[in-house]
Amino acid sequence: MTDPLAIPVCPHPIVGSIRPPGSKSITNRALVCAGLAKGESLLTGVLDSQDTRVMAAGLASLGIGVATDWQRGEIRVTGAGGRVPASEALIDCAASGTTIRFLSAVCAIGCGTYRLDGTPRMRKRPIGDLLEALQALGVEATAESPGGCPPVVIRSQGMPGGTASVRGSTSSQFASGLAMVAPCTSRGMQITFAGTLVSLPYLDMTRRVMEAFGADCIPDGDRGWKIAPTGYRGLTYAIEPDASAASYFLAAAAITGGSVRVEGLSHRSMQGDVGFADALGRMGCTVAWSDGPDESITVTGRAVRGIDIDMNAISDTVPTLAVVALFAEGPTTIRNVAHIRDKETDRIGDLACELRRLGAVVTEHADGLTITPGRRHAEAGGGAGVAGLHGATVQTYDDHRMAMSLALAGLQVPGVLVADPACVGKTFPDYWDRLAAITRRPEPA
Repeated sequence: MTDPLAIPVCPHPIVGSIRPPGSKSITNRALVCAGLAKGESLLTGVLDSQDTRVMAAGLASLGIGVATDWQRGEIRVTGAGGRVPASEALIDCAASGTTIRFLSAVCAIGCGTYRLDGTPRMRKRPIGDLLEALQALGVEATAESPGGCPPVVIRSQGMPGGTASVRGSTSSQFASGLAMVAPCTSRGMQITFAGTLVSLPYLDMTRRVMEAFGADCIPDGDRGWKIAPTGYRGLTYAIEPDASAASYFLAAAAITGGSVRVEGLSHRSMQGDVGFADALGRMGCTVAWSDGPDESITVTGRAVRGIDIDMNAISDTVPTLAVVALFAEGPTTIRNVAHIRDKETDRIGDLACELRRLGAVVTEHADGLTITPGRRHAEAGGGAGVAGLHGATVQTYDDHRMAMSLALAGLQVPGVLVADPACVGKTFPDYWDRLAAITRRPEPA
């Protein structure tokens, strides 16, 4: 899919049910823990995407046994018992931030020389905070691009563990990567989280996955963890559906005034992005949670209103909420997400640019943005949508989340095309088919 993809207007409220693919974030954390475990693990419900394939290939290049059955959503991992079998490796991390950050930490417990690289954009994504923490633990860890950016070279004779401090103002993945290798060190680790922490729910996700594989991870106040040198044990582990992927379908319900049920997620989820449903609730949607055996979240759209919201904990869903804001009554301000400028693209500046391309009024802030919608068509005597919005070919910057979220505007605005639609393969390869399926009008009963 290289040509721009036209998004058909949906003339009716979207009504349907969907189970998103497995969580990318959980899949890649489980792959690391299984790869370092003693014994064999079977991961089920895994996500088949560029990011997860890159992680699986990276572990295999380090000598860890990884047998994938992407069609069945299963990966069988023969754990290396806390070791890194390979003494050297060249790892292509493509555009996967989790892969380069987690595997840089994994390489630090090896004995040898390892080089990790990725796309041109990856060479602009800072990783210095993690490398500084590894250096303090006795590892030779260097970044070859300006500003502490990849390629990364790790030279290590094994990392015994000890006391470490890692900054988390750019990404929680630095702390997660360090934490996941801690049980495989001889001394364990006492990790202090320095500075402002972003995306805190992802750290809790890391802890819960680690503990499932047998790690002993004890909170040390609210600014650190004590992790014992227990190692990991292999097991069968089920991956829950991706909450970030669910956000697009819940947003579609809000935008079209429909009702969408997402299966497999609830308040019990370890993913903070289930909180996106609560954000839609603040905007006026009805949100129903089922926390029983048949877990689900149902969002029913109403006339949405603008809100002022801190999205630090659910920052991957910023582009999705920004598109919903195009159809709200009153402005929406999104705050405390400065760190998303260092994602696959600048998800503040570039998002503002593309919303303006659709005719929106957007004010960019250092840590967020304000979207001010135009007059509602109903007030102007028209139909659905917002006066002042118009079709355009939106650019996606090789960023899967930009593509999936901006496409939602086309459900109500004629003439929206999405450039480089194939970039969704990073985390959701069949997104366009799933979106088309749920937007079809249900057959009469």
